[in-house]
Amino acid sequence: MTVDVRLRRGRGALGFGFFVQGVAFALLVTRIPAIQDRYGISDGLLPAFLAAVPFLAGVSSVATEHLVKRVPPGVVLRWAQPVVLLALLGVGAGSGMWQVAVALGVFGLAVGALDASMNMLGVSLQRAYGRSIMLGFHASYSLGGILGASAAWAGAHWHLSLFSGYLPAVAVLLPPAFAGSRFYTGAADGGGKAEQGWPAGGGKLLLPLCLVMACAYIGDSTVANWSAKYLQDVLGSSEQLATVPYNVYMVTTLAGRAVGDLGVRRFGAVAVVRAGTVVAAAGFGVVAVAPGAWVGMLGFTLLGVGLCVIVPQTFAAAGRLFPGASDTAVARLNIFNYVGFLIGSPLVGGIGDAWSYRGAMVVPMVLVLVTLFHARSFGADGARYGVGHERRAGDRAVDVGRGGNGV
Repeated sequence: MTVDVRLRRGRGALGFGFFVQGVAFALLVTRIPAIQDRYGISDGLLPAFLAAVPFLAGVSSVATEHLVKRVPPGVVLRWAQPVVLLALLGVGAGSGMWQVAVALGVFGLAVGALDASMNMLGVSLQRAYGRSIMLGFHASYSLGGILGASAAWAGAHWHLSLFSGYLPAVAVLLPPAFAGSRFYTGAADGGGKAEQGWPAGGGKLLLPLCLVMACAYIGDSTVANWSAKYLQDVLGSSEQLATVPYNVYMVTTLAGRAVGDLGVRRFGAVAVVRAGTVVAAAGFGVVAVAPGAWVGMLGFTLLGVGLCVIVPQTFAAAGRLFPGASDTAVARLNIFNYVGFLIGSPLVGGIGDAWSYRGAMVVPMVLVLVTLFHARSFGADGARYGVGHERRAGDRAVDVGRGGNGV
C-alpha cells in the first residue's frame, strides 16, 4: 500500500472516529434530565455525578500518557471507542443508582483515553500530511454532536426510553468504527521513530497552551450549560427559543472548523487563533449587553465562529512544540480540557447567582482573551506547514509509520 493511500485511509478512519465520539457525547449530555429522572438522582447529588465524568477522564488521560509508551495510540483508540459506546448503552440499561454510577464511571475513564489517543493520532496525521487538517477532524466531531443532539431530541419527542434511544446509535456506529479502526495504525509494520523523553523545562513551555485550553473550555461549557437559561431568564425568550442558541453554536462551530484549515494554510495558525479569540470575546460581549433574545442569539453565533478554531489548533501547536514527545504533550494538554469543563459551569453559575448573569458572561470573555497573550505559543514558523515541508517525502514516510502507531 502506498503512503498516500495509507494517509487517506487513516485520515478517513480517524475522522469517522471523531464523528462517532461527537454523537456519543451529545447523546449523553442532552439526556441528563432523563437520566436524572430514570434513576431518581436528586438535584443535590447530580453535580457530583456530572463532575465525576470529567474528573475520571482527566485521570485516564494521565494514564494514557504512560500507556502509549508501550501500546500504540491507535490500539488505545480502537478499544476505547467501543467501551465508550457500550458504557453509553449501560447508562440507559440500568435500573439502580449504583448501575448508572458504574456506567458513567466507565464512560469517563474510556473518554479520557479516547480523547487523548484520538488527538495524538490527529497531530501525527497532520504532521505526516504536511498541512493543517486538525480542524477537519474536530469539524467531524461537531457534525456528530449535531446529529447526536438531534437524535436525543427525537427520542425525547417520541418518549423513548434511554435504552431504546441509545441502542440504534450504538448498533449503527460501533461496527463501522471498529472495522475502520484497523487503519488507525498505518498497518502492521509499526515502523517509525520512537518518542524521545520529555524535555527539561517542557512543562513551562506547555503551560501557556494549557491555560488556553482551559479558558477555551470554560467558554464552551458556558454556552453548553447556560445559554438556554440566559436567553429565557435574562433576555426573556420563550422556552422553545431558549433551546436554539446551543444548536446555532454547534452549527457555526461546524462551519468554522470545516473551513478553518484553509485559513491556517493561508494565514498561519497564530493569525487564525488571534482572530478566533477576538471574535469569541466579542460574542461574549454581545451576549452580556444584549437587549433581547435575538441579539443574544447573535452573540452565541459569534461564539461558535470564534471558539471553534482554538482547541484544535492548541493540540496542533503542542505537536509542533514537542515534535519528539507529542504524545506526552497531547495527553497532558488534554487534561485541561476537563479542567475547563469542571471550572466553567460552576464559575458562571456562582457569579450569576451571587451578582448578575450579565456580569457572569464577562468572566469567560476575559478568560478567552488570555489566548491573545499566548498566541506566540502557536508558532509562527511551520504553523502553516508550507510547501517545502509537504515536499519532504522521506520525512512523510517516517511520520506515517508513527502516525498510526504513535507520534
